[in-house]
Formats: sequence, structure tokens, C-alpha cells
Amino acid sequence: MNVAVMGYGIVGSGVAEVLAKEHDSIAKRSLQEELSLKYILDIRDFPDDPNAGKFVRDFDVILQDESVQIVVETMGGLHPAYEYVLACLQAGKSVVTSNKELVAEKGDELLAAAKAHGVNFMFEASVGGGIPIIRPISQCLAANELDEIAGILNGTTNYILTQMIQEGLDFDTALAQAQELGYAEKDPTADVDGHDACRKICILAALCFGTHVYPKEVHTEGIRAITLADVDYARAWGGVIKLLARAARSDDGQITAIVSPALVKNSSQLAGVNDVFNAILVRGDALGDVVFYGRGAGKLPTASAVVADVVDCARNQGKNRMLLWDGAKSAYVRDYLDCETAFLVRAESADVPAALADAERVFGSVQVLTREGAAAGEFAFVTPTDTERALRAKLGTLLGVRVLSAIRAVGY
Repeated sequence: MNVAVMGYGIVGSGVAEVLAKEHDSIAKRSLQEELSLKYILDIRDFPDDPNAGKFVRDFDVILQDESVQIVVETMGGLHPAYEYVLACLQAGKSVVTSNKELVAEKGDELLAAAKAHGVNFMFEASVGGGIPIIRPISQCLAANELDEIAGILNGTTNYILTQMIQEGLDFDTALAQAQELGYAEKDPTADVDGHDACRKICILAALCFGTHVYPKEVHTEGIRAITLADVDYARAWGGVIKLLARAARSDDGQITAIVSPALVKNSSQLAGVNDVFNAILVRGDALGDVVFYGRGAGKLPTASAVVADVVDCARNQGKNRMLLWDGAKSAYVRDYLDCETAFLVRAESADVPAALADAERVFGSVQVLTREGAAAGEFAFVTPTDTERALRAKLGTLLGVRVLSAIRAVGY
């Protein structure tokens, strides 16, 4: 059985490396006499690469070769990855991908195409990198009615926040350090603005709740606005700030989904997840909370997850694994403003005692927080739980107060 890899970047080259290094054991586990890498599709030249003789630039070479039965897509992006993957599935080739954007935008269509043509579309590496999560949710937790999922799904932002919390670095300094260490891209937008985590929670929500969720339906905020003052107030509250991606199912069949900075108590299993590590908490009715933890990215951890899917495809050649979810539904994702939360509010006023008294009047009761080195006129408090819409409306009525930040507090 032959395999082709499309895209020879960090993950694609890692896949080729793992396939070569572990060739004999992979072939044995896949129940095949032989499992070989035949083609690598890339527009670049790699004349000194050990696989130099396997490179092609024409996708049709892979598509039309009937001996290639599994295709690995590690190109990234939506186009032409979507067109190539769909064509492979329609040609009777199973596809494995690490491309979170592809799965988040087109997962329902590609899974349906795989089923229609008796092949498989697998994407274990698209959410947790080397952390196994897709297979455990779809198989190991199948006896549970899954109610909620929340996670630290981006190592770059988690590293930055860890440096802010533990080392007292401001956001810009921590970001520059992450870039210097190779944890953050030169353009960190997808990470620090939350888009990467958004795509991952869309995939997890679809898997847990059975209906496709588009990234545009998920309210997404990043960490650029988080300051050391916010970090200090979170510490005074008894917790830390994490970039959390969350999705939960309501009794009425709708779901809530959001990506944002959030306060978690120090007692939470998510609070101690630091540096570039990720963690995913799954809440089920029978089992309760289960947490999956590990490195969410990296060449070989991600490649190992991809190759595990390749082995699964090989073992199930000619048999669809039946991983499916429904297409998107109108009004399925609830407006985030109608979801309940509490806020840590950092603000300033010329008359702090009067401002706090007004906050008590407006919210009923608040938890006042203090920190060393606070600027004159700065104050902070935690609100009671209410809908976000109601909380923001109440904040707008405070007299003589300028709100500097309002960070959601969650109960994980």
C-alpha cells in the first residue's frame, strides 16, 4: 500500500520522517505487507532531502495513481487543500489531515464524501497536535452524553500568558520572547487573536454535539488587551487568566461557543497548564470531567498523530469508520451575549469610593479586589453571575467610571 504526502513543511516532513524511521512497525500495525511513501507534492525543490526522488509538482500524478490509497494533507489553508482532498476522497483514496482550518470549514462535507465513497477522512492532529482527543471522544467516551468541552488549545498564547503570570513580562515582551524561541510566528495573528483556538473548538463542538459549527459563528477574542494589572487582579481573586475555547450544549438543543481570555480558579485543572502545553477538559454525564494534556504542537508530536491515522486508514481499507456530523443549522449557536458569566472589571474613576458604591447599587453586590502598585483612581471588582448582555448594560450605567477591561470568570 502506498501513501502520498501533500505539503512538505514542518508537519509533512515530520510525517515522512516517522514513516521512514518506524517503517517496519508501522507496516505491521497497519496489517499491510508494505506501507510506503511514494509521492510528496510540493512546489519547492529539496535536492538534498532523503526523499528527493519522490517529489512531484502535479497533483494529478497522485490523484490518478491507483496504487496510492492514502493521502496525507499537510499543506494548510483552505484552498487548494479542500479541492485536492475532496478529489482524493471521490477517487476512493482515504485522506488524513492536520489542517484545522480545512476541518473547521469543510469537515461535514468531507466526512460525507468519505462515507459516500467507502473511504475515510481522519484528522486527529487537527486539534491537539500530539494530544489524542478525536479518537477518545468518538470512541472511548461514546457511552457518555457530552455536555461541555473547554480547553487551552493554543500553545503560543499559553506561553505568553505564563510569562506574564510567572515572570511579570508585559504582553509585547512575552510575545517577542515567544517569537525568538520559535513558539510564535513572525505574524502571530492567528494565535494571539484567537483564530487558531476558534477553529479547534469548532471541530470539537461538532464532534461532541453532532452538528457542524463554522468559525464565523463563534465569538472570538484574543489576548492582546491583557495587561499585567489584569494578571495581578486575577491573582488577588485566587486564579489565573487563560485563553479558553469553550462549547456547551443547552437543554433546548442550542449550543454556546466562545473563545476568550477567562479567569480560572487556582484549584482548576486548567490553571496549572503552563508554557506551550495544552489541555482539553471534556464533561460527560456518566464519567464527569476528563482532561487530556500534552504538547499541542511540534513537528514529531503532530506527525505521530497523523501517522496513527494513516495506520487506522490502512487497517480499515475499504471500510468507512462512520465518523460523521450533521451540516450547520440556523440559530444553532446561541448569541454569546445571552450566555451567563461573571466579570472581573478593572476600571478607573476620580472618586473610587463613590464608584464602588454605585457598582454595589447596580450589581447588587460585588467582590472588591486590590493590588500593589495600582495607579491612582484604579479599582477592580468581580460581578455576580448574569447574562453577558445584562452585565454589559449595567456597566454602561456606572457613573463617572471608565471601564478598562472586563474579563469573564468561569467555573472549571
